[in-house]
Amino acid sequence: MNSRTGLLLGTAFLAGAVAGPEIGRLARHHSAFGTALAQEVAGATQAGGAAHAETYRLLTLFGDVFERVRADYVEPVTDRDLINNALNGMLTGLDPHSSYMTAKQWSQMQVQTKGQYGGLGLEVTSDAGLIKVMTPMDGTPAARAGLKTGDYIVSVDGKSLDGISLDDAVDRMKGGPGTKITLTIKRQGKDKPFDVTLTREIIHLQVIRSALYGKVAYIRVASFDEDTESGMHAAYDKLKKQAGGKLDGVVLDLRNNPGGLLDQAVAVCDDFITSGEVVSTRARHPEDSQRMNAHGTDITGGLPLVVLINEGSASASEIVAGALQDHRRSVTMGVRSFGKGSVQTVIPLAGDNGAIRLTTARYYTPSGRSIQGLGIKPDITVRETEEDDSKFMLREGDLAHIIKNEGGTQGASKPRDDLPAVAKSIPDKPPANWPAFDPSKPGTDFQLQQGLKVVSAMASGQPMIPASEKQGGKAHNGSL
Repeated sequence: MNSRTGLLLGTAFLAGAVAGPEIGRLARHHSAFGTALAQEVAGATQAGGAAHAETYRLLTLFGDVFERVRADYVEPVTDRDLINNALNGMLTGLDPHSSYMTAKQWSQMQVQTKGQYGGLGLEVTSDAGLIKVMTPMDGTPAARAGLKTGDYIVSVDGKSLDGISLDDAVDRMKGGPGTKITLTIKRQGKDKPFDVTLTREIIHLQVIRSALYGKVAYIRVASFDEDTESGMHAAYDKLKKQAGGKLDGVVLDLRNNPGGLLDQAVAVCDDFITSGEVVSTRARHPEDSQRMNAHGTDITGGLPLVVLINEGSASASEIVAGALQDHRRSVTMGVRSFGKGSVQTVIPLAGDNGAIRLTTARYYTPSGRSIQGLGIKPDITVRETEEDDSKFMLREGDLAHIIKNEGGTQGASKPRDDLPAVAKSIPDKPPANWPAFDPSKPGTDFQLQQGLKVVSAMASGQPMIPASEKQGGKAHNGSL
């Protein structure tokens, strides 16, 4: 694995940032590529015997199709475009998270993980040929315009995105800082599409946002890039100082966090867990499997901790939520998370030919759970709105040809017996008269307000309640 540069646990592309016949029957314009391919495979077949016959047949088929498209497609197409498409098809056909990146895309991805790029601040994915919003990044044009997880982008500047690739859609959303772009949006619950006009800008990802509510530290982690853990630690220290050196608890907000770097997810867990396993990965080759443990110091000294998650919490954020939940270090609140339990390795290709992002392992929480296709179930279910919008949201289990959930522990976890009594009174949705959510007004964030209530109750030493009495008599045990 020497050529592998990093383990990724993300879910999508960033918009505006950075997406047989026998040999004698080949097409009449037989190229050097086709001849070389056939000769090389034939040599391998002779050396390996009958075991290579099927590989020979399939690669000859590939050469035949390549030549026919090259010769007879309605418009001239370059060999590079054909090969790039073939490579991407090879990988995206395996699972939703493997892909081929050209040299340009690879360069853009390296910029993303450093936390700065140009564009809209909008993370998108492909859903049955449609372009779907995964996450509008905090403090970006997309967030300020009110775009939401689950929105579909129908067209860009009046030009339909129907049938085009994710990479092409992302390219259309790129542009110079200060230029305007109009997206046509289809949103669940609205009868007609509507237009949103945004101004592109250089995006400085605000990965960490924080605030002090009374004596409770609120820390939002928007993604896991190279500086996430150091930024979170600095935010905690700042809030503690603002509180006069003493805090009552912490709310860690992982909602709409699409993931990022595995080592940063482990480092964040390490700031709250003093010892024990954080996550394990199991690869095809046993020597590539890993187990990562906590090493040291809970920066809070064991203060009450609530973790907020939703359907947009994926990958690295699910590792953090799952580890803190399994260690009974936190109370997890919100709705079921995305459910991406796989690890991607970025493997650069020689000759400035880009890189491949390849699914190389499954990950498991400390108790041995695989959340692949299932997600993290919160200890206390709290919806963002009165309507259950999460049922319309795209999750891992809704994607085509996902990898199987296998190898994890079976059966339900033991019910939580350490929730404060206030958990019994937490409603699972806002009341009908709750104000519409406004990111600039924390008082309108129903999930956050319930999280603050739970942290305060834990800090006051409120007695625990039996699992059978939690939230209206339903046991919420964190099992999958």
